[in-house]
This record gives sequence, C-alpha cells and structure tokens, in this order.
Amino acid sequence: MALARSRRGDSGMNYWPGFVDALSTLILSIIFILTVFVVVQFYLQQEVAGKDTALNRLNAQIAELTDLLSMEKSGKANAEDMLAQLRASLVTAENERDKFKGIAEGAGAGLSAAQGQASSLAGQLEGEKKISARALAQVEILNQQIAALRRQLAVIQQSLDISEKKDKESQAQIADLGQRLNLALAQKVQELTKYRSDFFGRLREVLGNRPDIRIVGDRFVLQSELLFDVGKAELKPEARTEIDKIATALLEVSAKIPPDIAWVVRVDGHTDVRPISGPVFKSNWDLSAARAIAVVQYLASKGISPQRLVAAGFAEFQPLDTEKTEEAYRRNRRIEFKLTER
Repeated sequence: MALARSRRGDSGMNYWPGFVDALSTLILSIIFILTVFVVVQFYLQQEVAGKDTALNRLNAQIAELTDLLSMEKSGKANAEDMLAQLRASLVTAENERDKFKGIAEGAGAGLSAAQGQASSLAGQLEGEKKISARALAQVEILNQQIAALRRQLAVIQQSLDISEKKDKESQAQIADLGQRLNLALAQKVQELTKYRSDFFGRLREVLGNRPDIRIVGDRFVLQSELLFDVGKAELKPEARTEIDKIATALLEVSAKIPPDIAWVVRVDGHTDVRPISGPVFKSNWDLSAARAIAVVQYLASKGISPQRLVAAGFAEFQPLDTEKTEEAYRRNRRIEFKLTER
C-alpha cells in the first residue's frame, strides 16, 4: 500500500498498481479461507460418518450396552468439540468476511467482484451452519438413544435381581428338600436294617446252628457244597430243602416290610481262585453267575417276587480267606444272601 501511495505521488492519478495489490491480497485471502472451509467440511463429514457407524454398532447387540454407552459418550464429546471448533471457525470467517467487504469497498473498481466472492463465502457459511445444525440434531438423537439404553439396562438389572432372588429361594428349597430326603433315606435304611435282622434271625431259627451256614457282616452265607456239586450249577435235591426254608423265612419277613421301602434280596455267587474251563463254563465268572441265577430262579418259583431278587456273580475276586489251602478254597466257594436297598 505504501508503494502504491508512492507511485500515486509520483504519477498523479495512477491507481492501478495499488488496485492490483489489494485485489491480489483479497484473492489470496479468499482462497485461503475457502481451503480452510473445505478442510473443515471434510473432517466434519468424516465425523458425521463416524457417528452413523457408532449408531449401527449401538443397535448390534444388547450384550455390549455398557461398552457402547462409553463409546457414544466419547463420540458425543468429540462432536461437541468439533462443533465448538466449527463455531470458532464461523466467527473467524465472519470477521474475515467483514474485513474483505471493507477492502472491497475501498478497492473501487473491484467492488463487484469482491461482493460476489463475499456472497459465495456467505453461502458456504450458511451451508456450514446447516451442517452444524444437523450435527447438533444427531447429538440430540444420540442423547435420546443413550437414555433409552440406560432405561433398558435398568430393566435388565431389575430382572437380574428378581432372578437372583428366585435362585436363592430355589437353592434354599433344594437344600431343605435334600435334608428331608437324606432324613427319609436314613429312616428307610434303619427300617430295612431292622427287617434284615429279623430275616437273619428267622433264617437262623429255620436252618439251625450249623457250621456250614453262617452270618458274615450283613450277609447270610451258605457253602456251595450244600447246594451244588463241584463244577456244576444245578441245585442238588437236598439243596432245595434248605432253600425252601430260606424262601419261607423271606416270605414271612417280606410281608412285614412296608411297600414304600425299595428292598431286594441279592444272591451272590463266589468261587475259589482255581481256574475252571470246559464246554459248559468258560470261567469262574460263568460258574458263579450261573449258580446265583439258579438260586434266584428257585426262590421265584417258591413265591418270591422276581422284582425283589437280584443275581450276581463275583467269581474268585471277593475271597473270605486268601490262603492257598483246601480249607480256604472251601470257605471261598459260597452263596451269599443279602437283604439290601435297591
């Protein structure tokens, strides 16, 4: 400008160089401001696109509500920062516009061009204001969605509290039922123990005090030689008399047992440790099981309910005597009767 005045002083009324300087300065300033607005508009569009993506993620899964809330809060803060920056840019642009208008008015012949540029700049400013208004509307929508999500979280938490309360009540009921069941089972076992004692006592009465018939723990034991020939599973004729006595005692005792007690008589077959093989029995398993089944079938034929009878074969694997003598072998070859729960 000083150069322009100097030239005017030298040549009189030559305004052209000053006008060129002013116009160049005006054009450069306008280009700079337009560049700033383009950059701001680009970042604002990127931010709006980011908000749409965040909204899509918000609707994806209810399980991620808490994380999404944090993300939306962060996005809201970023949007508010961008809005604050945009407002500051708008204020600066308006100041620049006013400044350019003043320059255009003083430029004389370049006034119309400057006014056109100012109008264009004002239009862009209005567009940026509309974008800002849309961003504010989106922020408000986000706030409403966050509030709705918080309400949903409250409902879910309330449902969880109710579920936990019901679960605690159910656990208490289960524990109470378990205690009652254990007490009932203990009572049934005590009752069954009483009837087992009666059964053994009655067997002792009908079978007499014989050395080949004895009680071992909770089992009534008969030596296999009383019932079977060596290596066979068919009852001997004299064995039927002994088992008839057992069936009579069992019928007498079973008539006294309440129907709600689940009891069975288990007949266990045992052999000694010496292996057996042949066309009929391939192993001691086969022999011990066949003998137990023969006794069970005979008891059933005498009126004992098959539902109350169980046959089991133990082969040589549950010995009473581990010695390798004939006496030990004889003691281990046995049939056991056990009154037990099912």
